[in-house]
Amino acid sequence: MKKAILIGVAGGTGSGKTSMARNIVKDFDPKEVVIIEQDSYYHDLSHIPLEIRGHHNFDHPDAYDFVRLKEDMRKLLDGVEVNIPVYDYKTHTRSQTQVQHVGGHKIIVLEGIMVLYDNELRDMMDIKIYIETAPDIRFIRRLKRDIYQRGRTVDSVINQYLETVRPMHEQFIEPTKKYADIIIPEGGHNTVAIDLFKTKVRSLLQHLDQ
Repeated sequence: MKKAILIGVAGGTGSGKTSMARNIVKDFDPKEVVIIEQDSYYHDLSHIPLEIRGHHNFDHPDAYDFVRLKEDMRKLLDGVEVNIPVYDYKTHTRSQTQVQHVGGHKIIVLEGIMVLYDNELRDMMDIKIYIETAPDIRFIRRLKRDIYQRGRTVDSVINQYLETVRPMHEQFIEPTKKYADIIIPEGGHNTVAIDLFKTKVRSLLQHLDQ
């Protein structure tokens, strides 16, 4: 029997996935909740020259290590502790000395642009959410994040958005909303949807404890 519930929160870059994830679980016991970013499972690019890594397509399904991601999610649902990679967005590599120890949580929230892409991963989820936000809002949020948090330049963010982010969203990400249990506009700002999901999570937890 599963020892935890898995909630998938998908949506395009800058859609508000992280805000939604945090708001869904903020009223639960912090010891029972963990939010995992799918971006932690980017493939390590240390084998590629640094000046070339920035041109890698990070918005294609092949950019992610789905094999390890699914293996870790299965273990967590079985109550087994796992070591989640720590990813460095500036060098596009995994840390060789640090990992995130996760285990023993009853509520696992997996958020990322591709969390609804893989059918085996979807089948593990108890709730599947897709956050839908206007493209201009998503781009502005990504621009600010990449500049202030990831050390990118304005030109590099714009070029990446036009070359890979936008076409990959249309080809791979937006189509996954058909797999969602519910599509939510405006992410973490949708208080009605958040309250409904908290009620659903409490119901799932009751069945988990029986």
